[in-house]
Amino acid sequence: MKNRRVFLKLSGEALAGSKETGFDEETVREAARQVKLSVDAGIQVGIVIGGGNFWRGRTSEAIDRVKADQIGMLATIMNCIYVSEIFRTEGMKTQILTPFECGNMTKLFSKDRANKYFERGMVVFFAGGTGHPYFSTDSTITLMAIEMDADCILLAKAIDGVYDSDPKVNPNAKKYDEISIQEVIDKKLAVVDLTASIMCLENKMPMAVFSLNEKDGIANAMQGKINGTLVTVS
Repeated sequence: MKNRRVFLKLSGEALAGSKETGFDEETVREAARQVKLSVDAGIQVGIVIGGGNFWRGRTSEAIDRVKADQIGMLATIMNCIYVSEIFRTEGMKTQILTPFECGNMTKLFSKDRANKYFERGMVVFFAGGTGHPYFSTDSTITLMAIEMDADCILLAKAIDGVYDSDPKVNPNAKKYDEISIQEVIDKKLAVVDLTASIMCLENKMPMAVFSLNEKDGIANAMQGKINGTLVTVS
């Protein structure tokens, strides 16, 4: 699998490392080092980051779902600003795009603008979700990858692949080396949420799931070497 343009999703929780909240700078720097190897090799990289190191859904019934999702959108923007700056200190050019105006901190998304940044060799961060409630960052990266004609979606998680059950609960859980997106949907394996899974199925967007903590996991995945699970669409 030779990649020209890839979209990488970084788990907010994984970026927090052992702290479980906020950022672990060394974890982010290591991710940046690996991404730079691919950028230097000419691969165009788009990044979406979850917000789970700051906010996970509606934590109180007193908060309206729409407002809770808006807080989550802002959490992803904070994450992208931080990670983008670490990437810059590692020698990369970056830009952050959002689906809504965010002062002078980001640029408003358009496909033409994103393509312009990719052509300049920038790592492009897609922050703020879809701009609408009820859509997760799974849906965000799927939508953006499809719209931006990416070759694949890479999911760097705290877990090292797709399992038939939760390995934290079931020590005998089976890990898949390869599985179709149709099987993921049928077996309700929740690699990404159902909306994102169906978009991948309908638009034939492959995914790969691997551990953020694996040595050179991001660099290998961007070169098509998957040591986790490949989710196929054909």
